[in-house]
Amino acid sequence: MNAEAASVEYFDLFRALPDKYLLLSPAGTVLALNDAHAASSLPQRRPEDVLGLDFFDVWPPNSAAEGAVVRQSHQQVRDTHTPHTMPLIRYDLPLPTGGYEPRYWQATHFPVLSPAGELRYILQKTEDVTEQHLGELRNQQMQRELAETHERARFILESVPAMVWTASPDGQRDYFNARWLEFTGLPMAEQVGEQWFASLHPDDRALVRQRWTEAVANTSIYQVEYRLRRADGHYRWVLMRGVPHLNEQGQVTMWVGGGTDIQEQKQLVQELLETNEQQAALSDQAYQAYQAAEGQRDALRTLFAEAPAMFAIFRGPEHRFEFGNQRYLALFEGRYAEGIPVAQAVPEAVEQGYIELLDKVYQTGQPVSGNEVPLLVPSLTGTEPRRVYLNFSYQPFRENGRVAGVTAFAYDVTDLVHARQTLEQQRPSVA
Repeated sequence: MNAEAASVEYFDLFRALPDKYLLLSPAGTVLALNDAHAASSLPQRRPEDVLGLDFFDVWPPNSAAEGAVVRQSHQQVRDTHTPHTMPLIRYDLPLPTGGYEPRYWQATHFPVLSPAGELRYILQKTEDVTEQHLGELRNQQMQRELAETHERARFILESVPAMVWTASPDGQRDYFNARWLEFTGLPMAEQVGEQWFASLHPDDRALVRQRWTEAVANTSIYQVEYRLRRADGHYRWVLMRGVPHLNEQGQVTMWVGGGTDIQEQKQLVQELLETNEQQAALSDQAYQAYQAAEGQRDALRTLFAEAPAMFAIFRGPEHRFEFGNQRYLALFEGRYAEGIPVAQAVPEAVEQGYIELLDKVYQTGQPVSGNEVPLLVPSLTGTEPRRVYLNFSYQPFRENGRVAGVTAFAYDVTDLVHARQTLEQQRPSVA
């Protein structure tokens, strides 16, 4: 084989290489490029049209900074006669319809030396890493969104004025929120697993353990009343409720539960019973009402959509509605929609002073709460407005160190107020 034939054969081999190669002169003139490089970098031109042109005339950089990266790599090969791999670089390609398509590249420049050690060519091996790079960007975005979701979950769990806990599928408690830890006065490390049973009244432990074991075994709702030791050593009655979270296959992935102190309700019911034994039916009805109200407000079916009471998030100085669970939306008969200010969705809140309280929390960053506060709720069906009584708490939430909005957490204690009013009406007759 003569030299000319060998040269043609080697050039054919160069053109057929699967990776993308570009041959430059030491000054940066395009001498040759293989078919793979031409297909990816010259969508509207023929390879022979660019031979003899300067690299930057064929592939103008997106910016001076991007061009400087390529020039520095060329210069390093000229100066050192050693390969150099550039950092990831963006080089957009023209589209047949006009405009440019964003593309990302990873390139290495190799020196081709003469027998005397002089630089004869610069061989560029290029890899189009657009899909990998965009995939990595998408993955990073997903990780950020996941972190934000976790932070949102943690914020809700820590801010709701209820004692919240979670457990593994086999029933081992693995988390207690700040309310629980504050109530018991014990650190998390002394509560997880089955250690929380030690905080129960000795007379209640067997029943609670039985109920919890049955719920875990049967994947059923767990609800029980028991006495829990407070940090000061006193036992107080609490109502606890837990539900399993199931995946698409019906398998338990975790348990979520919560509860609240019902000591006063227990005492009130007992007082009703002692006030007039002849009115036991009324007392029993009142007690059932308390149980229903407590069960409703303390049901924590999910971390977000079904918090154990009425829960909503308002953002910004106009208190625009961002999130509300079903209990909250039901109170106002679905008048809320995302992005609507409270004053627009519930104008009666302005007249009854609730907007003023929201303004105070947003402006001062200090929480506001109230017990048995009346709220007159108009009906959309034209019937008479109904008066409800709420125990509520407005808490500020912060983003980047500044107040970004207000969370509202409320219990409907209308039945409790009515029961006490009934008791107060009965007391004169007993005396």
